[in-house]
Amino acid sequence: MPRILLVLVLALGTLSACASDPGAQEATSPQEASAPMERSGPSVLVITAHPDDEAMFAATMYRITHALDGNVHLALVTDGAGGYRFSTLAEPLYGLDLTTQKVARQELPAIRKRELEAGGRIVGISEYFYLDEPDEGKTENADSVMQHVWNTTRVASRLDDILAGHDYDFIFTHLPIKPFHAHHKAATVLALEAVERMAPERRPVILGSFPTGGMDDIVAQFRELEGFPITAIRKEVGPWTFDRSTPFGTDDRLHYGIIANWLIAEHKSQGTMQLFMANSDPGTERFWMYALNSASSAEKTAALFEAVQAPPHPF
Repeated sequence: MPRILLVLVLALGTLSACASDPGAQEATSPQEASAPMERSGPSVLVITAHPDDEAMFAATMYRITHALDGNVHLALVTDGAGGYRFSTLAEPLYGLDLTTQKVARQELPAIRKRELEAGGRIVGISEYFYLDEPDEGKTENADSVMQHVWNTTRVASRLDDILAGHDYDFIFTHLPIKPFHAHHKAATVLALEAVERMAPERRPVILGSFPTGGMDDIVAQFRELEGFPITAIRKEVGPWTFDRSTPFGTDDRLHYGIIANWLIAEHKSQGTMQLFMANSDPGTERFWMYALNSASSAEKTAALFEAVQAPPHPF
């Protein structure tokens, strides 16, 4: 075993294969029904609001599954139907009037799940949990989403079941900065609350992420989301990073921005995330530690990202 992977395994403790989760069998993905592949590396749950949000973690997920022999699962909170506003280019592709709300509400959730799983095959996501809460379009008010749009009691129960049925080492969420989609912020708050309900000895390390390339000044100033002290981050440690421009291949002409582009290209019913990622600089994926984590979590996170960054590249 390479030295850096051995360091990671020792820091994380004994890593076990994911156990069967009876509550998760409600999810629609056929991948959930298959027996999980036993792996020796870290186990990660990504919790996002919409299909295509996972693109922000693309290179790190790829390294975990391909270079570290880890598992990545994804819990998706909404059905993604609110994305019909950006489906113009997908209408001839799918032969549907996807910018018509009535059509989109019926057709888009299944389309976006297929797109999500196509992207997931690229980065190695092996299991999906679909919570199917309403995607009612963009707002910045997380309170209104949690109180009036989503069934947060149901979401909390599903997250509890997922976490009880699997031994995750890490959870990735979006850093809940203020000028951000309320669904992202609400998904992060609900993820943090789910971890807080767990027995301390079973809690995964939960991290908040935001890549470079957009709102960097606001991200740099973030301490916590106003009104939600559970979102407070530790500023004395981190952020831990993975640079998508890390080179490899003939003459070092390839880099991990290609992986991020492959993934986001699968989400053809959308467009806004593609615009966010359409930059000559592939960007750096950054992860901050929430204050909710235990004191030993910084050491575990440092070991993970030392391994993620270490050669060989791509794996």
